[in-house]
Amino acid sequence: MKRYNNFLIVGIDHGYGNIKTANTVTPTGITKLDAAPTFTKNTLYYDGSYYLIGEGHKEYLPDKWQDNDNYLFTLMGIARELKRECITSADVHLVVGLPLTWVNRQREDFRKYMLQHESVDFKYEDKLYSVRIIGCSVFPQGYAAVVPYLKDMTGLNMLADIGNGTVNIMKINNRKPITTQSYTEKMGVNQCVKAASNAMMNKLSVTVDETIIQSMIRYGKADIDSEYAEVLRQAISDYADGIFSLLRKYEYDPKMMRLYITGGGGKLIENFGTYEHDRVTIIGDICASAKGYEEFAVAQLRREGK
Repeated sequence: MKRYNNFLIVGIDHGYGNIKTANTVTPTGITKLDAAPTFTKNTLYYDGSYYLIGEGHKEYLPDKWQDNDNYLFTLMGIARELKRECITSADVHLVVGLPLTWVNRQREDFRKYMLQHESVDFKYEDKLYSVRIIGCSVFPQGYAAVVPYLKDMTGLNMLADIGNGTVNIMKINNRKPITTQSYTEKMGVNQCVKAASNAMMNKLSVTVDETIIQSMIRYGKADIDSEYAEVLRQAISDYADGIFSLLRKYEYDPKMMRLYITGGGGKLIENFGTYEHDRVTIIGDICASAKGYEEFAVAQLRREGK
């Protein structure tokens, strides 16, 4: 979150696995509750209903405004950022993102979705927030994550934003994205989780909890039997190999260009990928896109003289 003139700029990265603000990460599971909860942690009260947020993750939807979930996640994200500053009332300019290949076609619909109510009152973790949403900017996701690295991006570079639902690929030439060489594929980390789960069932007739697979992805290990661990490692390694095959499909050449990897899949590539470490940069900050959105918004508002 950034202060700008008399309002706040709040960047929110609406992933399918996690909702990220500049300072917080929350899984995208959401459940509407029948009554007020006994415990208020991670609960949102809005428009007469209670929602528990943070258990599991959201299913893939190609249009992020198809249901009300991302709006609810946005309110939660605002609340979590305001809470850090001990604020309960504010004017907010939202900054969100879409895959580069979707931005031109979907920007206005997503912006209208975010601006559906100017003044919003809601509770998060039983604290009342009053927010006036005074504007919304939509930027390309992924590209926003490499803002701190742009100064180094001379020559030809490739960016791979590996999220839970999609992989977004773009080439960047001398710090500028090549819009005609930007691609989105439904090959996110959730596909790896499914493949690993299927491998356990097919090879060992065992059902594995998703949290174990996620532990293996994030840390390269899990507290399970060595035979089970080996099956998971192989499945995850195969997915990592598939990511590099996908990049080569779009003309990735490690001798010609440097590769920047961002998104939740970065740790997976770091732990299981085979690559030239001196020519690949893995951006470990999962909140990097949300922070980049805010930087872009400040620059845009200054250009517009606001």
